Amino acid sequence: MVRFLVLYSTPENVRAFQEHYRNVHIPLTQNLPGLRRYTLSRNVRSIRGGDPYYLVAEMDWDDMDALEQAFRSPDGAATAEDVTANLERLSPGIRSMIFELEDVVSARS
Repeated sequence: MVRFLVLYSTPENVRAFQEHYRNVHIPLTQNLPGLRRYTLSRNVRSIRGGDPYYLVAEMDWDDMDALEQAFRSPDGAATAEDVTANLERLSPGIRSMIFELEDVVSARS
């Protein structure tokens, strides 16, 4: 599995950000081909370091090829354009990264 992680700084206008994210960006992202999992983390608390992020989005694909194909698709282009045209304005300082997942501990029953 690979994960695409997006870290959003606290927006100046939380209401505008939330409205756009929920009504526009989530539906765009949900259409990405091969997307296996899409989660949001809110109420982030910093343990070490600076201020916590406002919102953390995590999206998983089977492998790097699947993720790359998703973002080369028309839906991927539309999702990326929404970030550039809208979300970067609403939440300056967006950070993102891609990494491979390695299970170290499995869920216990």
